[in-house]
Amino acid sequence: MAQGDKKERILIVDDEKMNLKVLADLLKEDYSLVLARSGSQALKHALSDSPPDLILLDVVMPEMGGYEVIKNLKNNDRTKKIPVIFVTSLNSIEDEEQGLRLGAVDYIAKPFSPPIVKMRVRNHLRIVHQYNLLDQLAYLDGLTEIPNRRRFGIVFDNEWSRAIRNKTPLSLAMLDVDYFKQYNDNYGHAMGDIALQDIAKSLQTSLLRPADFIARYGGEEFVMILPETDLDSAKVVAERCLYQVTALKIPHEYSPVADYLSISIGVVTINKHDDLFRNDLLSIADKYLYTAKQNGRNRVYASSN
Repeated sequence: MAQGDKKERILIVDDEKMNLKVLADLLKEDYSLVLARSGSQALKHALSDSPPDLILLDVVMPEMGGYEVIKNLKNNDRTKKIPVIFVTSLNSIEDEEQGLRLGAVDYIAKPFSPPIVKMRVRNHLRIVHQYNLLDQLAYLDGLTEIPNRRRFGIVFDNEWSRAIRNKTPLSLAMLDVDYFKQYNDNYGHAMGDIALQDIAKSLQTSLLRPADFIARYGGEEFVMILPETDLDSAKVVAERCLYQVTALKIPHEYSPVADYLSISIGVVTINKHDDLFRNDLLSIADKYLYTAKQNGRNRVYASSN
């Protein structure tokens, strides 16, 4: 399975009811199946909120054939990565070559061998699973296993655009571990790594809404995105983060502000988007983080713009 007990989802497309039944009976025990009897139905399912992990697609269908369906799939950013296996009675070398040229990952000629179909489906889904894992790893910080700066950039772009489009507030927070250099110098970098891992987990648990987002920005610095969040609510989240990190009670006898590791946080909330650019919000949050440090650290400094 791709994730835990969740079954992978396969879309089977064929205009012949009997062909659908044969493939469905073959695969229903191991996979979650969606059936379509036309090319238009196939595209509708592929573009749904629960897209398939793999598509088994007939070539010869009325109105919209399989070749046209795959062209539509590959020309859409939302569906272009879904692997397609043609299952068809067209079995010439030229037919297979055309299907593969259009982007199919495999080509199975009818009449097919059930064990071969099951094996090819399983193999291609394994490839999809491995690709997804690699894709996820590219957006995770290797030390803390929370999203990295690259992932932050993508999420921030999306939330910025959404806030402008919907005219909703957007809050951003920059967080920095207080006197972390002194911690590393005195306790060692190995202990520093462990401390960052614990702090990252603590920050993640401080976010209670699915849309709220935390990433490691670099070194001992983190960044937090709070969509549709006004200043007062953003301060509540920031204060919770501050408390949760202190509650870890990671000893830091070389810190002038606390007996334990602590953090400083700068929070900015934008309500009017007309006069600001995306990077302005980052700069303001960073400026407010600096203000929190100037005012004694182990605190939140927040303001709206």
